[in-house]
Amino acid sequence: MPPNDENKQQKPALLSRVLKVLIRATVLLALLFILDKLLPSISQQTQSFMVAKWQQLSLMQQEPPTENSLPNPLPEQRLTDTWGAARSQGRSHEGIDIFAPRGTPIQATTQGIVSKVGENNLGGRVVVVVGPGGAGHYYAHLEDYADIAPNDWVNAGDIIGYVGDSGNAKGTPPHVHYGIYINGSAVNPYPLLQKD
Repeated sequence: MPPNDENKQQKPALLSRVLKVLIRATVLLALLFILDKLLPSISQQTQSFMVAKWQQLSLMQQEPPTENSLPNPLPEQRLTDTWGAARSQGRSHEGIDIFAPRGTPIQATTQGIVSKVGENNLGGRVVVVVGPGGAGHYYAHLEDYADIAPNDWVNAGDIIGYVGDSGNAKGTPPHVHYGIYINGSAVNPYPLLQKD
């Protein structure tokens, strides 16, 4: 083979290899760039999850609420014991209703971890906070939520939402339904709340 033909074949082969290396390098750089952008948020989510689990474990080792130990979620409003009152479909009321003007800020009654910010059929817009002893503090019929999300830590007195009439309370005077669940069972929150 003449030397000239050999040079012509080597140039395309060399060019092809260089092009393949450049393509691989570009793909690798693109993957590294994507990982660099994703890892901090994945790491942050993992860290947030781990902190929430640690806080939850710590809360489980504390005592659940006792008589007169919790502040009123609507401090300026009068409390009435509506526990056990008849409800539709043969149900009984598993909480108390605290009436206030629409949009009144609702305060967390305990420190704890937000486990739900969302909707359900009966409660409408609801927030659930898991507090000491694993007690679930359930706030329902909200008009809107505060700037909170699941796994957030709240302290007693932090705003978690606003009084409304969502869910099956539509058309009733605005109020918050406040319930407490200990070991999965509803308990009357009225005796646990401080009365002014």
